[in-house]
Amino acid sequence: TKGQDSATADRGSAGKKGVPNPYSSIDLCELAIQLGASFVARGFSGDKQQLVPLIKGAIAHSGLAFIDVISPCVTFNNTATSTKSYEYVREHIEATNTFDFIPLQQEILANYPEGTSQDVLMHDGSVLHLHKADAGLDVTSRRRAVDNLEEEKAKGRLLTGLLYVNPDIMETHDIINTTLRPLNSLTEADLCPGNGALLQINAGLR
Repeated sequence: TKGQDSATADRGSAGKKGVPNPYSSIDLCELAIQLGASFVARGFSGDKQQLVPLIKGAIAHSGLAFIDVISPCVTFNNTATSTKSYEYVREHIEATNTFDFIPLQQEILANYPEGTSQDVLMHDGSVLHLHKADAGLDVTSRRRAVDNLEEEKAKGRLLTGLLYVNPDIMETHDIINTTLRPLNSLTEADLCPGNGALLQINAGLR
């Protein structure tokens, strides 16, 4: 995005131009819960101990799973004082041709107990306030999940971990009663019931 505000940027946060964002942010996890996702989680790319099980759980989940992974992007770390910014690197490259170079940054890691918070310093100097959900949190209630997200947002923190899950969700295959055979193995004869079946359907709609 080269520094402009995104839909997830917090209100009041200053972008590359130093102008505070006047708009409220969109919480992707809240949106996923409201749209009917039955497995919703948020993780930080620097906390692999938490993120890996979330990804495995999402893959194993029968319904629609959504994970919001917070990952610092150093590609467009374009602050004027940064030696890793686009302009600084371009001005300090000695080469036969001008080209863009994105230097490596040190990996940002976070490892902290459940039910606690940790401030993570980003490459551009900003601070990310993370709060890991308590293990005893009720994650089967949609209303409670949204309330938990809003409560932490009011404190200026991002809630991470498994936020909501519906363990009793039916698989889409069960809902629409699909065949147990792989769909790519079905022939035209399997998929086309014939003219007689079509006449019966039409007769039932008259």
